[in-house]
Amino acid sequence: MDEHALDCVRKAGRIAGEARELGVSLVAPNVPLVKVAEEVEAYIYEKGARVAFPTNLSINDVAAHFSPNLHDDMRFSQGDVVKVDVGAHVDGFIGDTAATVEVGTKNWTDLINASARALTFATEMIADGTPVNAIGGAVERSIKESGFRPVVNLNGHEMKQYNLHAGLSIPNFDDGTTTKVRDGMIIAVEPFATNGAGSVDNAKAGNIYRIIRDRQLKDAETMRLFERIKTEYSSLPFCERWCQKLDKDAPYLLKNMFRHGVIMSYPMLREVKHGLVSQMEHTLVIVNNRCEITTKV
Repeated sequence: MDEHALDCVRKAGRIAGEARELGVSLVAPNVPLVKVAEEVEAYIYEKGARVAFPTNLSINDVAAHFSPNLHDDMRFSQGDVVKVDVGAHVDGFIGDTAATVEVGTKNWTDLINASARALTFATEMIADGTPVNAIGGAVERSIKESGFRPVVNLNGHEMKQYNLHAGLSIPNFDDGTTTKVRDGMIIAVEPFATNGAGSVDNAKAGNIYRIIRDRQLKDAETMRLFERIKTEYSSLPFCERWCQKLDKDAPYLLKNMFRHGVIMSYPMLREVKHGLVSQMEHTLVIVNNRCEITTKV
């Protein structure tokens, strides 16, 4: 990894970490979800980075992939367990990070701490040559020792420039994969813990999209918005809320794009037994056989 890339990774991570902490501080009873998402994303831009993916605000048994719409009236409620998942990028190099906060109560502190403890154990063992199943095994043991289950079909991931999920997966259990983390890799480690069954399934769409195919569309208005999306967001995820700022008819036009197979929609991921889910996440870069956490603040 050259110095420019490393500088970008570090800057993106620092800004993403600060934005995560801002998001956590804003979550409170009766606060609109869209207010938190918009303030987090505005902060990222103000600090000189760009948003790598829509701010995810996933509540209770929803583990991931929900971002509010522009005119959404959803608000946080007392007792909610909220995953605040934030991404920033600088020249395409990404900082991806998450934390879990309980709204106004302390009933699920142990569950939240289970993900935090597992993340600490995992990051402390990672270096050039660490097998990914060893990382997953550390996460699994830590979460189970805390009295919960890891979510086995969610995992961390390698990242490359303008590519959020690239190559290597970092499991949350020992899946037997002996592929090794190598110097120069950028990886996100994200333990998910639950009091449910330990698995998630697809639910309804969470308002988040990504381009999967580039081709001409017959409808001129749909094509105009598609071109703007390609320019603004490239290969990274985007959301309906952002598109509504580009075109007031975005909800309809996005459905057109989806029907024509040029974009995909991310479904919300819900725990199969409706267990509560916590998540903690850091981005790491492996430099000179050392694990550097870029998103710690």
